[in-house]
Parts: sequence; structure tokens; C-alpha cells
Amino acid sequence: MRVLLIQPPASLRLLDKVFMQEPLALEYLGAGLKIDGHEVALLDTRLNPDIEGSLSCFRPDLVGLTGYTSQVGIIRGIARRVKELRPGVTVVVGGHHATVRPVDFNDAAVDFVVIGEGVGALREIVASVEGGGDRDEIRGIGMHGPDDGMIFTEPRPYTDLNELPVPDRSLSEPNRPQYFMEWMKPIASIRTSLGCFARCTFCALWAITGGRYLTREPEAVANELAGIAEEDIFLADDESMCDASRMNRLADLIRTAGIRKRYILYARADTVIRHPQLFRKWREIGLDVVYMGLEASSDQRLRALKKNITIEQQATAAKLLDDLGILLYASFMIDPDFTRDDFRSLAAYVAQLDLKHASFGILTPLPGTELYTQRKHELMTEQPEQFDFVHSVLPTRMPPEEFYAEFASLCENAIPFRYRLRTLLKYAPRRIGPQSDLSATVLTEMRQMHTNRRS
Repeated sequence: MRVLLIQPPASLRLLDKVFMQEPLALEYLGAGLKIDGHEVALLDTRLNPDIEGSLSCFRPDLVGLTGYTSQVGIIRGIARRVKELRPGVTVVVGGHHATVRPVDFNDAAVDFVVIGEGVGALREIVASVEGGGDRDEIRGIGMHGPDDGMIFTEPRPYTDLNELPVPDRSLSEPNRPQYFMEWMKPIASIRTSLGCFARCTFCALWAITGGRYLTREPEAVANELAGIAEEDIFLADDESMCDASRMNRLADLIRTAGIRKRYILYARADTVIRHPQLFRKWREIGLDVVYMGLEASSDQRLRALKKNITIEQQATAAKLLDDLGILLYASFMIDPDFTRDDFRSLAAYVAQLDLKHASFGILTPLPGTELYTQRKHELMTEQPEQFDFVHSVLPTRMPPEEFYAEFASLCENAIPFRYRLRTLLKYAPRRIGPQSDLSATVLTEMRQMHTNRRS
């Protein structure tokens, strides 16, 4: 069977200019399908939007789509377009949003919705479509039913990560030079684990795995790393370092194999504090950037988010990483309830920590999170594309125009120019001009976000 896997664009196309990671989930799916002898192609519409051309040239029997909450409308639109152009094609949708709220893909243009782990489910769907098997026996899927309802099969437990195939990166080969995270380009992604021990109210990742932390064997990760051409590697885990013994073993294997890469990964402040020697070891083998969700500048706000971390711990972790020469890429959440004083307080906190790099997003109650359950009644919109962390879907205390002006000002001024310039000079001196132009464009659009809010 011929299967076309499609990576949709961001709902706000500007976001695809800020970061564009390789479509790792689709590479996993493609690898699984190739085991069964199917012919697979991958279309990344962020770089090549010609869906019609791909359908005409490749002539798929089945099309697979994946995406997040903000991409729901885009995915449904692509599914309908596929059905218009090739009515006999089977359309399958999976990914994060399909897992947490599959009913949003209850559409006549979508034949199957995959809930949870997709590699095994898609292999079984393709086998069923090809051979006429019983679809009700495929676990973890939803289907469009009578009277506009949905039919769901039994849940599918997550597959042992060590049983999954190695992602087929040949599917994205023509586009690989274009994948990046801000100044890091090209950058490849690898998954070593899935899930998180934390229980933050704004995150659904721990709930998706039923609260479990799933891991891959270090030997398998090291073998995969050895076959990746890119120098910059993003560990696409929900939290990479909390299993210290496993990551110690992986570091040893990387060093012994002589693998030379630069790594960026997610870590919590308390993980850094508990395992400073682990981060020192990883620094020695190439850990360059740690992405850390600090989220807030007060213990009160951190408690409300169930972050289970204090600002004192955040300061300690920031100092430890700085002493090791690891760039802390801190991220913060802007509460729609912010006043001007709150914006000033957060800016002062960033300065107090002497952060060299930081990003800011608006607190967003995503479907599947505890925060969504708590605050669903407050939502000003249910339009999925607004759930992108740069629009506020909750009412702002300040007038919207003033809120977004403060938001943009914080993003522009929180990190001193000398630090931003130093980062670019170190990592991407040739991108200083383009990055400056992009920053100016982003800030201009942010100040106008109040004009394109939808109800």
C-alpha cells in the first residue's frame, strides 16, 4: 500500500519561522509501515505546501496526519481536501490532540482517529484497509459513526519504547538542512523517553502515559545517535534527566563510542539540583543548552500551577548550569490576569537570575490538562488555532491592546541585548541579521494579537 504522511503547518505561520523541528513522529510511523513492506512518502507542508501535487504524483492509498491543538482546523481542512481530490483514499489522524480529544476529528473526511501510541495502530489500520480485516479489533482508535457520533475501540496501552523501530530519517532527507530551533540549524531530534514524573496543571504529557515514565535502553539510543548526521541534537523528551542512572549510562556510551554532538534537552530545576554531577558529565560530552520551564516568578504562582518547585530552587539550578557553562533557555508563562506590576515583577526576576536567554508564552488551558478542566468555563473562544501560546484564550485583566503591548515589551527587553548578541555570536554568527529581522517581525505581530482574536 502507498501511504503519504503529512506534517501540517503551524496555525500561525510565523511560528514556523521561529522553530521547525523534524517530523519525528511521522518518521516513526513510516519506519513501522516499511517493516510491513508498504511504500511511504512524507510531505512536510511547512516547507512544501503542494498537497495537490503530492497526491497526484505519489497517488497514495492512505494519508496520515498529525498535529497539536492549534492545528485541528488545518488538519481537518487537509483531510477534506484529500477526500475531494482522491475520494477513495483512507484518511487517518493521530498525534497529541487526537489523543486528548479525539471527538474534534469526528469528521466524515476522517476515517480513523488514533488515540495514543500510533506506530502499532497505524500498521494495523493499514493491514485492515488492505485486507478487509475487522476494524473493531484495532485497539486505540475512533471512527465516524452514525448520527454524527463516534465509535471507539478498546484503549491501546503504550508500546514499550524499546520495541518501536528506529525513525526512518530518509523520509525527511531533502528537508533536513531546514530543520532548526531558533539559532540551532540544522538540528535533528531523538526520543529517549516519554512521560514525566511531575503533575503540572498546564501539561497533559504525564496524563497521556497514565502517569508512567517510559524509557529506551541507553544502548539503543547511542546506536541511533551514531547514525545521525547533524551535529546539533534535540532530545525530544518530556523530561530527559530524571532517570539519572540511565542517563549516566548513556553518557558513558556516547563517550566510549566517540560520538561528538551538541545537545539541547528539557530538564526541571529540581532535577538539576539533585544531579549536578550528571549535568557536568553531559557537559563534557556536548550538552550545550538546557530548556527549563521556570514558568513564574513567585512561589504562590508556582504552587497554583502544581509545579512543585520554588523560586529558590530555580535560582540554584540557574547558577549550577551557568557555572557549568551550559546555556539555560528559560521559559515563562504570562498569566492573562497579569497587571503592569506583574510584568515588571517578572522582568525584574529575569534580571535577578541573570538569564542569558528566555522565552515567554501566554498561559493556555490546553485540552487534556487539569488547567483546562478548571478554567474551561472562562474561555473566550473554542477556536483551536487560538491555542498557540501567543493568543490569550482567557480574559485579560488589562485591556487587550495594553496586555499584548506589555507582552511584546517583555519579550523584547527582558534579556539584555549584549546577552542576545553573545548567544548569536557563539552559535550562529551568520544568522545575526536574519534573526534580528525575524525578532522585529515577531514583536510587531505580537503587538497586534488583540486584533485577530476570534470567538
